[in-house]
Amino acid sequence: MALVINDRVKETSVTTGTGTFGLAGASKGFETFVAGVGGGNTTYYCINNTTSAGTEFEVGIGGIVAGSPVTLTRNSILSSSNSDNPVNFSAGEKDVFCTVPAKKTVSPVMQATGFVVTHSQTLDEDQTLNSGVLAGPVTVTGTQIITGTLVVL
Repeated sequence: MALVINDRVKETSVTTGTGTFGLAGASKGFETFVAGVGGGNTTYYCINNTTSAGTEFEVGIGGIVAGSPVTLTRNSILSSSNSDNPVNFSAGEKDVFCTVPAKKTVSPVMQATGFVVTHSQTLDEDQTLNSGVLAGPVTVTGTQIITGTLVVL
């Protein structure tokens, strides 16, 4: 099972509750999750209840199960209108689409201070890092203690 992200993947659903979502086919001009992500793979998703005036939404990591209907399992919630917990979706049509969650991106205002490793390098000394960025491949063989924010690219 691979994590797959693809552009223009969007379906509709009328599923309610906090469980697995049944997908009802691609929205006009988009492709299905099975075509764009693939059955058996995981992806970042967003569910937005279009009939709730934007008050019900959820962003997470979910699995695509090919079948009839195709379903989206809601494995991990990253943000939601329910304090980052699973949303108990009410009746109405929902848009379900691939997205890249803000929590999974590098902020343009991040400071890569203190420690930066790029290219092929090995961290083999025991050390404490305040913060930094690892862009690699980077091999870690020593003990690394991170006291701030570490971004791995």
